[in-house]
Amino acid sequence: MKPMQYTLEQLNTMPPEAFEAALSGIFEHSRWVAERAARMRPFGSIDALYAAMCEIVADAGAERQFALIDAHPELAGKAAVQGELTAESTREQSGAGLAHCSQEEFDKLQRLNEAYREKFGFPFILAVRGYDRAGVIANFEARLNNARSDELRTSLEQIYRIARFRIDDLVTG
Repeated sequence: MKPMQYTLEQLNTMPPEAFEAALSGIFEHSRWVAERAARMRPFGSIDALYAAMCEIVADAGAERQFALIDAHPELAGKAAVQGELTAESTREQSGAGLAHCSQEEFDKLQRLNEAYREKFGFPFILAVRGYDRAGVIANFEARLNNARSDELRTSLEQIYRIARFRIDDLVTG
């Protein structure tokens, strides 16, 4: 199911609460980003909206950034199995074929999720658009070799990519 779309002009002129609700899914379970962005309007372009939202996260401090990272679901994890993903995450994981894993792939993803969380203390994050299941698994395996500081940085970079995809799906010129 495709999300409702808004024009940039609509977003710039709607009441703050409506703006926040419209953009609340851009950063997973982190409405605070949209709340702060609402106070920065009007935006001259979709790129300016995206840049402002990313800057809000970048300036939020380590504790809030970690909470944002930790708010993301595991890929093909418990939330997916139980149907508890956000609409955005459901679309993204399904688009990468994660809803159609073989039992072997599913078991491997569960082991990778567990190993990653044990090593780094937060879920593996990948902007899965453009990946298939094999690509997701290969990326997962490669990143398990990284240092925690590298993974924190990479996770935020991936969150920014996810946000861009979500904004592009939601906002029209």
